[in-house]
Amino acid sequence: MDFGFNISQPRTLDLDRLHLQNNFLIESEGATFRPCIGCGSCTAACTAAAFTDFNIRKTHTLFRRGQTEGLEKELSKCMLCGKCTLVCPRSINLRRLIIQMRNVLTTKAASDDMQAYLNEL
Repeated sequence: MDFGFNISQPRTLDLDRLHLQNNFLIESEGATFRPCIGCGSCTAACTAAAFTDFNIRKTHTLFRRGQTEGLEKELSKCMLCGKCTLVCPRSINLRRLIIQMRNVLTTKAASDDMQAYLNEL
């Protein structure tokens, strides 16, 4: 029976499924999210957001939480123009962070594929 509404899923984080080690990989390269105050200036200035549904603030929040499922596709929408870095009040180099996030996710995907291959042998 359709009552015209859906019951939403809880917003709790399943800590057993999160990949929090990715944050350590980013920080080991010298890039960090820590000074971010979540003001949204980066999202407001984003060129890619004008043409796609890319949201840099949402993307980096998901990455910080370890929710990396589908994030590689989302990060590919970034045009690396650097406007987000120019408007950031905390002078976070978001361009560098996005490149590091892409590298971490690509490396992780490659290692997962290799592990799956080895398990099949």
